[in-house]
Amino acid sequence: MTLVVLAAGIGSRYGGFKQIDPISKYGDFIIDYSVYDAIKAGFDRVVFIIKPEMQADFDETIGKRIKGKIKVEYAYQTLDKLPGGLTVPEGRTKPWGTSHALVCAEDVIGDDKFAVINSDDFYGRDMFMKIAEFMRTHDMSGTPASFAMVGYILKNTMSPNGTVTRGICKANSEGKLTEIVETFKIRPNHDIPEGAESFENEEWVPLDENSIASMNCWGMSKAVFPMLRQNVVDTINGAADKLKCEALLPTAVFNMITAGKCTVEMLTSDAVWYGVTVREDKPSVQAGIGALIESGVYPENLWG
Repeated sequence: MTLVVLAAGIGSRYGGFKQIDPISKYGDFIIDYSVYDAIKAGFDRVVFIIKPEMQADFDETIGKRIKGKIKVEYAYQTLDKLPGGLTVPEGRTKPWGTSHALVCAEDVIGDDKFAVINSDDFYGRDMFMKIAEFMRTHDMSGTPASFAMVGYILKNTMSPNGTVTRGICKANSEGKLTEIVETFKIRPNHDIPEGAESFENEEWVPLDENSIASMNCWGMSKAVFPMLRQNVVDTINGAADKLKCEALLPTAVFNMITAGKCTVEMLTSDAVWYGVTVREDKPSVQAGIGALIESGVYPENLWG
């Protein structure tokens, strides 16, 4: 099984390549813990989607430490690798989004089943175990294709250092994903019964803190690629601002669901998510992972 890590984001709010900013005193990164947990769950290959200029830093830091543990390959997200005869508009510097990242990696990923995660999110081992079990036990390339996602309880995914954007998910009685609502500027608010709120239409709206949030962790097959390419084309062609628009993976998946081309099993995890959006997030991530090291979930020196 292949793990695909989305790692080409610029990290402008963080102020640098947060993917290779050490979290532990031994220099381990968030990505290290994801790869470590993936190996424990049975993954035997990892594909890092990066920008070409990140290759040397990635190979020197993450790559050389894990190459003896798992097969490592790279795919490159570049602005000019666009489907449908599209061209890059003058002035565009920002990556085209997560759908585009996977389109750029299609040839490297190949025919294997694969899981997709963000590079700057700490998911916990439970997620990898659940997604791996699904991938082992399901025919994921049938008609419709059978995919999976792991959602997290919203209150376990909020940052103490600012608002977050989350895809709020709903499922039917069979546990299949039916809706993803991209919800912006979410923050905790313990003064209201719902426990959280989001900023919509110039006002704060209550939001159930026990909602299930997508953290961009998916189990997929090659059946997703035609819709990913279409999502990139539709996003760029339909955008009012072609310098900032992004083609997002959850949108492409939901389009597949709507078209009857896939079903998505909505798995859930009650683990606490940790992530670094801004530098102020780093201490809480270090504390959370440090507690897991102290409790024996991870060795102190991850790769020995």
